[in-house]
Amino acid sequence: SLVIRGEKDEHAVLCSKDKTYDMKIADTSNMLLFVPGCKTPEQLNADLASCNIIHSQIAGFSNNYWELRRCRPKLKKLRKLLMEDPYDGPDSQKDQTSTFSKYTTEDLLSLIQASEEEILHQLQVIDACKIEGYWRILDFDYEMKLLNHVTQLIDSESWPLSKVPLCACLEELGSLEPREMIEHILVSYGRKYVDAGEVFFEMREDKICRAIAQMLLQNAVKFNLTEFEEVWQQSVPEGMTTRLDQLQGLALVDKSSRPETIFLLKVEDLPEDNQERFNSLFGIREKWTEVDITPYIQDLCAEKQTVGALLTKYARSSMLNGVKVYNSRRPIS
Repeated sequence: SLVIRGEKDEHAVLCSKDKTYDMKIADTSNMLLFVPGCKTPEQLNADLASCNIIHSQIAGFSNNYWELRRCRPKLKKLRKLLMEDPYDGPDSQKDQTSTFSKYTTEDLLSLIQASEEEILHQLQVIDACKIEGYWRILDFDYEMKLLNHVTQLIDSESWPLSKVPLCACLEELGSLEPREMIEHILVSYGRKYVDAGEVFFEMREDKICRAIAQMLLQNAVKFNLTEFEEVWQQSVPEGMTTRLDQLQGLALVDKSSRPETIFLLKVEDLPEDNQERFNSLFGIREKWTEVDITPYIQDLCAEKQTVGALLTKYARSSMLNGVKVYNSRRPIS
């Protein structure tokens, strides 16, 4: 089945079970005729001797048709809706008095311009979870509190990071937080597997390091890079190694300042429209190297489109101290 999605102020898109298409009216110079019971040459008797002229009634005509073009699903709104009312634990007074709407899968299907599979995949990507039938995103501070409980338990029990037992975690931490929240954090920050009939998680080092970096950076406008790297390494669980490439699309290093600094710049906070995204990025920094800008525009690439092709269309390249850099094609106000 096919579904047309979009609210009144949005450009309509057509969705199949797993893909999203832009809809555009295209004109045709050949008039299209609608003929009830129309037969194609293949359906007619091939014996030329029995050919007759068939008189057909024309029911209507058209000079245009809907042209479909595969497009990126418009998923930014999904996170925005869920962030109206993030979940910060079972004891939260805010959750009981909140006036914001909560959203079921059906609600999201009617509000988000994307196919069902694309929406469900994105819910996994943003670590949303179902609470009492509604999709919720955890408040970041609450998420860090849960993650801290888990990493402290791993440390105190001296478990290897590659083999964290689900049952033991639920037993030990179930008195502090709801068991489904503990399991949600393990699913979000680990890879689930079964060994000898028992469920274990292999913790994802890069994702845990990234979350702790976000926690450190969100309270500072800019952070001295060297100091940040020291504090960051000290803050992650023992046995984990921090690397700047774990922060792609989350934080940006300013190499031109002295000393070098780092600051929070999350790709999900940037506009979804291509031109607006580039305007926003060139407003933050006048000239970008391809390495720096790639994490912030990669999600804009359409099917089979490269970052290079996007840069050619929306930016102008030049050389600066022997390095290729990109700046805006238009003045940024």
